[in-house]
Amino acid sequence: MHRKWRQPILFVGGKGGVGKSTSTSAIGCMLADRGYRTLIVSTDPAHNLGHLFHRKMTGKPTKLKENLYGLEIDPKEEVSHYLSSVKQNLKGLVHSHMVQEVHRQIDLAGASPGSEESALFDRIVNIILEEKNQYEYLLFDTAPTGHTIRLLSLPELMGVWMDQMIKKREKINNSYTELLNDGQAVDDPIYDVLQRRRVKFQQVREILLDSSKTGFVFVMNPERLPIMETKHAIQQLEQFDLPVEHLIVNKILPDGADGNFLLKRKEQEKKYLQEIERTFKEKQLLYVPLLSQDVASMDQLQEVSTFLQ
Repeated sequence: MHRKWRQPILFVGGKGGVGKSTSTSAIGCMLADRGYRTLIVSTDPAHNLGHLFHRKMTGKPTKLKENLYGLEIDPKEEVSHYLSSVKQNLKGLVHSHMVQEVHRQIDLAGASPGSEESALFDRIVNIILEEKNQYEYLLFDTAPTGHTIRLLSLPELMGVWMDQMIKKREKINNSYTELLNDGQAVDDPIYDVLQRRRVKFQQVREILLDSSKTGFVFVMNPERLPIMETKHAIQQLEQFDLPVEHLIVNKILPDGADGNFLLKRKEQEKKYLQEIERTFKEKQLLYVPLLSQDVASMDQLQEVSTFLQ
């Protein structure tokens, strides 16, 4: 593994507009150039990955360059797929006259708050478990900070919810065993499904909490609001035992910036850079300058990657 990017799974987050997709893509290019087979996964509904690489992206890996692949997860598509799988799991478990009502309830659940995040997390779980042996690095380009925090806190929350559901099923099954089945244990396919999902979530939770396997990177600009949001986000993630190791400080004005307006901005930026160094002194800080043009080509991504070595 690359010395600086030592974990094979990296989540890149930050405030909207700070350059998360560019940073993730630049890291991906750098790792691919060093011979590491790398997959970039965009979980942000406002996908930028395909625009950066000028490729039409789907939910399946697309080759971007030698050793580098990318995919974009569509949350709505994942909800549809997730609900279909739930309906499939329930097939044969409910009476035929109840199927239509059960499906209606499932569809209503799909329109409820949090359904897209749950489906998105389910896909991330599958990618981590299924693709980690196919690629040396998995890079997740995430949505703005608040969404990322909710997403990464799901293993803990889902684990608690799953345990409660399993306990309820066990209680129901014990009652059936005692009253209706002459002491013989009853077969419960729903219980089996819950157990399989709990095992899957537990596996991913262990991977996310293992600092040798998973790293968390935040991107910020040297400005007041991104600094405040990043500080708050790091505190929240650490509550879930998800420490952030790297911070990318993006779009720093170059030393050669001239003109009265830019000089004033440079002076203000200097104060924010000092604040960043004080506030995040225990983190590895990587500094990326503001380029003269938008990052919109492979050559420009390569240029950004030189600051992330």
